[in-house]
Parts: sequence; structure tokens; C-alpha cells
Amino acid sequence: MLQKTSHYMRQANLIGGEWVQADSGATINVTNPATTLLIGTVPKSGQSETRRAIEAAEAAFHGWKKTSAFERSKLLRKLHDSIMDNQDALAELLTMEQGKSLAEAKGEVGLSAAYVLWFAEEARRTYGDVVPSPWVDRRILVTKEPVGVVAAVTPWNFPSAMLSRKIAPALAAGCTAVIKPASQTPYSGLAWGALCEEAGFPKGVVNIVTGSAAEIGDELCSNPLVRKLTFTGSTEVGKILMAKCAGTVKKVSMELGGNAPFIVFDDADLDRAVEGAMIAKYRNSGQTCVCANRFFVQAGIYAAFVEKLAVASEKLKVGPGLEAGTQQGPLIDENAVKKVEQFVRDATSKGAKVVSGGKRHPLGGTFFQPTVIAAATPDMMFMKEEIFGPVAPVFKFDTEEEAVRLANETEFGLAAYFYSSNLGRAVRVMEGLKYGMVAVNEGLMTTVEAPFGGVKESGLGREGGHQGIEDYLDTKYVCLGGLGI
Repeated sequence: MLQKTSHYMRQANLIGGEWVQADSGATINVTNPATTLLIGTVPKSGQSETRRAIEAAEAAFHGWKKTSAFERSKLLRKLHDSIMDNQDALAELLTMEQGKSLAEAKGEVGLSAAYVLWFAEEARRTYGDVVPSPWVDRRILVTKEPVGVVAAVTPWNFPSAMLSRKIAPALAAGCTAVIKPASQTPYSGLAWGALCEEAGFPKGVVNIVTGSAAEIGDELCSNPLVRKLTFTGSTEVGKILMAKCAGTVKKVSMELGGNAPFIVFDDADLDRAVEGAMIAKYRNSGQTCVCANRFFVQAGIYAAFVEKLAVASEKLKVGPGLEAGTQQGPLIDENAVKKVEQFVRDATSKGAKVVSGGKRHPLGGTFFQPTVIAAATPDMMFMKEEIFGPVAPVFKFDTEEEAVRLANETEFGLAAYFYSSNLGRAVRVMEGLKYGMVAVNEGLMTTVEAPFGGVKESGLGREGGHQGIEDYLDTKYVCLGGLGI
């Protein structure tokens, strides 16, 4: 196992081009959620290590920003190739620390590489403008410049892909970075340091620090050398980080919590809807911010949908991610399991019916059965809170207006899904849903070519698409006078 992954399994911080331990020598244990066995350790760093990483990034920025877009594009292409050349090893490492199936992990690594390639191309397209001047003897230029040092804080559920959406546009724009990966899944983040070294990025352009979220986060938010913070995680933590960044008026981009509705109308292709539901709900064991959280199904097909979804759910193979054929791995930790159990208890105490699953899996540990719950009602926890587990609560509705109203009854606005064969309805519902992303008759919408992000309390900014590089650029207006024209 480790023969494949050992080269990329770095157990040290990367600061200024050097792999170093925490000043105190303290470490954090990293375990495999499928087996609870120790994988290794990473440094338990804090303020001092983070400050040095920021200073290293600032020192490197002055040279890196002067490289041409073409040179940055070439290095990013090398990084893409290195990721794809080592896709199997990186996927194995990801599965070991995160738990998802090897097939899903391989897909995530491939998506990470795709984001790198996309922004390698976008690096050469950060166009400015020449604006028609109201003055005969002056010219108006609008240019784009890198913001400076970028702090990136990434989550445990997609430890490679979430980082690629941040580091690729940052490097493409000419920024340098300080990265703080999640303590549960640090190795996929640290692997990016080794990959960037192989690709030939200068020392200090990419720095990675593991350890105390509070200490590292405080330094990233308060240090004036950091000009932008990008974060993926909970809305609760995102709000705290935004407040702390206000002191130095940093740019921020936030990809926060979700509460995705999945609406199925009577006129939908039922089998297609169930197929999409399986993807939207159970991918990564339900541990994604765009997972379908609330299923709203019209009364005429409600019973048939619940039955078909339950049958499909029961066919999922649950097991360790590295085991052949596994489709659903474990949840990340014991707290995640307890939270899912709380959702199920709350629902059944208020009249819901568990149609399939509903309990810990016989495999033990943090494995949980794929679960379908019927007769869900708006007074249940599902309506307001993100499940982050393999539980599908199904609500019944009568009218289109009711479905849209229920879907929008949340402070979140990240992703939404709906199924209908009626073109007029598709347009009405698409426009009526207050979400940053809407999938019509599809259960998976993420692609590098499109902007990923939410509205309301689901965040600020966009990742991917041509919009994804804008948050890493400052706009400068130059008034060029004295031309003697």
C-alpha cells in the first residue's frame, strides 16, 4: 500500500521550499476512518510557523508576479501532467485518509488536475481594457494584477479538489499561497507541495502548514501581508473568518454550507430522477456541500419514487474505500455518525417512517446504512440543517408554487436540483429557485468550465469557469496623460 503513496505522503510543513516540523515538535495523528488505524502524523503548528510561511510567500511573490502568464501557464500544465501521471497513488492516499471509495477518489484527483489545466489556460486570458477617453490628450487603461499572498483553508470531504479550485487560479493569476488543509485529511494537501516542487514552482510560491485551526486561522486573518483568504467549510466558521478578515480589509471568497433541494414533479422521467438522486445524495457518503438534503416529490408519483429510491439505496455496496467494488465508504468520524443518528431520531419522533436503512452498518465503526425516510415534514431538522450523511428524507408536495416555496425556505443557497419534462415549468422553477447553481434533470453538475458557488449564507465568490480567477486579481485604472496630442 504505502509503496505507491509514500513519495507523496509528506509528514512535514512546507515553508519557503523546506520541509520542516512544528517548532514545538508536537504532532497530530491521522487515522484511516475505515479501519481507525494510524496512518501517520503531521506537525501541530501554530502562529509562529504560519507567520514564517506568510513571510516566505510574500518574499516569493515579488519575483513570481513578474513571471509572464505564458510561463505560469507552462508550469501549471506540468503540474497537471504530474497529477495525472500519479493519479492512482494520489487516489489511494486520499482514500486512506478520507474513506471514500477508490473510484471516487480517482475521480476527485482527475477533477483536481482538470482545474489546474483550466486555469493554466485562463492565466493567459486575464484581459484588461483600453477605454475610450473623454480627453484628447489622455488614454485610459484598465489592467489586472495579482492580489498578493493568498491564504487557502480547505475541508476534509474533498481534500484535493477543494484545494485545486483555490491554488490553481491563485498561481495562474501570479499570487503566492499559504495553505491550511484539514487535520483529518492533511496528506492530500501536503501532496500538492511535492507535486508543485516536481513541476518546478519556485521556493516559497506554495507553502503548506498543518496544525491548530484556531492559531493558524487567526494569523492568516490578521496578518496584513495576506491580501486574500479563500475558505471552504461551514457557514458558522466562514462568518467568523470574515469578521476576522475585516480588520485588514482582505478580499474573501467563501464556499459555505448548503441545504440542497431535490424536486421531482409528476411529469418527470421517474427512473432518470432516481438515478440522479442516487448521485446527488450518496456521493462521498452524503458528505458534500451540494448533496441533495431535502427531497420534494409531487403527490402523484410520491409512493413510486420512494419505493424506487429505497430499492436503489439498498443495492449500494458499503465497505472500506480500498476494497474492490465499494460504492459508499465510512463517515469521517464518530461525531458525524452521531449527528446522522440525531437526524433519524428527530424524524421518527415526529412521525416520519424509515423505509430503508436508518442505522449504523453491520460493518461497525463509522459506517452507516444508506437511508431513505418517508413522510418528512417541515418541522424536522432536515428542513433547516445540513445532514452531511447518507440519509434521504422525502417530503410530499402538491403544487409547483409549494415546491419552490419549500425549496427556498432556508438561509442557504448553494445547489438545487429538479426534474420535469415540461419546458415552461423548467424555466419558471429555474428562475424561481434562489440558488447559485441549479441542475435540471441532472444529479451531478460540477465541471471546471462553470462557476461553482452559492448565494445567501452559502457564500461569496465563484470557483471554476472564467469567473474563478477574478477573485485573485485586482483591477487597476491608469490615466495616461501628458501625451502632447
